[in-house]
Amino acid sequence: MLGDPVLHTPCEPVTDFGPALAELIEDLFATMYAARGVGLAANQIGVPLRVFVFDCPDDEDIRHLGHLVNPRLTEADGIVLRGPEGCLSLPGLEAGMERYDHAVAEGVTQDGAPARIEGSGFFARCLQHESDHLEGLVYPDRLSGWRRARALRAARKAPWATGS
Repeated sequence: MLGDPVLHTPCEPVTDFGPALAELIEDLFATMYAARGVGLAANQIGVPLRVFVFDCPDDEDIRHLGHLVNPRLTEADGIVLRGPEGCLSLPGLEAGMERYDHAVAEGVTQDGAPARIEGSGFFARCLQHESDHLEGLVYPDRLSGWRRARALRAARKAPWATGS
C-alpha cells in the first residue's frame, strides 16, 4: 500500500531467468486478477524487481495481455490527456492524471527474448503507470497542487492507510 518503502524505491533488474521468475509472473497475474486490476508491478507485492504484467484494453477495446521484464519506457508522446487513474496500491482512490496518449516499453520476456510493447489510449496510460512503479513512483508523485493534496488527504483517510 501507499507508504510502504518498496513502492518508493527504484526496482532492481532481473538477473535470474529461472523458475522463480516464472512463478513471480504467475503470482502477479493472480494478484492483479484477484484485485480486478489491469496492470501490476512486482514491487506492489513486495518484490523489488523490474517486472510488470498487464491485461488491459486500449481505447478501441483491443485487449493487451502480457508481461515485461526489465522494461524501459522508450517513448511517451503524442497528445496529453487528463483521465481518471487509480492504483491497486491505493485501492478505491482515483485522480485526474495527465498521461501521453502513446507509449512504448521495451524489455524482455520471462525467457529473455526481446519484447517491445506499444500502446495507445488507456493502454498507453497503463504502460506509463506500471513503468513509474518500477522507478519507485506512485501516481500521486506525478500530481501537483490541489490534485496532489486531495489525493494524499484521501489516502491518509483510507481504511488501508499505514499512517505515513
